[in-house]
Amino acid sequence: MDAIIEVNNIVKTYKKRKSNEHIQAVNDVSFQVKRGEILGLLGPNGAGKTTTIKMICGLLIPNEGSITINGLDTVTNRLDTLHHISAVLEGNRNLYWRLTVRENLEYFAGNRGQSKKEVKDDIDQLLKEFRLEEKEHELVNRLSRGMQQKLAIAVAMLANSEVILLDEPTLGLDIETGYEVRELLTNIAKKYQRTIIISTHDMDVVQSLCERVIIINQGSVVTDDKVKHLMKLFELKSYTLTLGSELHESQLEAIQVAFPSYNYTADPYESLLEVDLERSEHIYDLFAILQEKQTIVEGIDRGTIDFEQVFMHIVKGEQVHELGITS
Repeated sequence: MDAIIEVNNIVKTYKKRKSNEHIQAVNDVSFQVKRGEILGLLGPNGAGKTTTIKMICGLLIPNEGSITINGLDTVTNRLDTLHHISAVLEGNRNLYWRLTVRENLEYFAGNRGQSKKEVKDDIDQLLKEFRLEEKEHELVNRLSRGMQQKLAIAVAMLANSEVILLDEPTLGLDIETGYEVRELLTNIAKKYQRTIIISTHDMDVVQSLCERVIIINQGSVVTDDKVKHLMKLFELKSYTLTLGSELHESQLEAIQVAFPSYNYTADPYESLLEVDLERSEHIYDLFAILQEKQTIVEGIDRGTIDFEQVFMHIVKGEQVHELGITS
């Protein structure tokens, strides 16, 4: 699967107002986006993620490095690259609220040189697929947030661009509509072979939709890996042990030193010990502490983890290679 977007060593700095000081928002960021994949582009606020997205969309020019979309440079061939990417902005800012659903689709198609007659069949199909047929003559400002979001994605689809960039696609949606939007995006990637880039703080969306994630923090890429792989890596770290008796004070002191983030619930008959392991082989160190007092292990379970926890581990500086686990 070849790359449709290539980001090569981009740097972006801003000059502070009323000062000669410069702030480096993006520092030597490089990655590729493969055709047909659903990619999560993530990062905490102020990490450089939004600046990177704006450079991909041609809204900002990098100070150094280059970005190509379908082989075209976003600086030297800016207008041509815009034909290959569509953006759905947070808050549905790419819609005209005083136009109807159908009028929005016709208007934005017209912006790309397509007549109403040329796009009529495509619009009819999108209205059907996105379950907007009953609302096609409704003004956008009277639609629910979920309907507006679906329309915004339909507008992006009508452009027939290979890449769709979505900024917070499920923000403010109820649970049912959120799931409906996820199904639509999955269908878009599979049926229409579109490449989808999702920027979001909703880690449930990332976990359920994205095949791969790129996490940017402090202006640099800190992780570029498959979601399933990251889930597996961090899941292996967390264990819950059911013990047949209470731990001795000396054991607790040793555990405190070796596993400072442990959690212990004491009970004469069944105690629970939760530990996070920096490396998988550290489980033997834990067993050695338990063996000192012949503490019986009644059960051991690998802890459950979701992608929000994975994300927080990474942005706090816990690099994947430090886990001592290989794919």
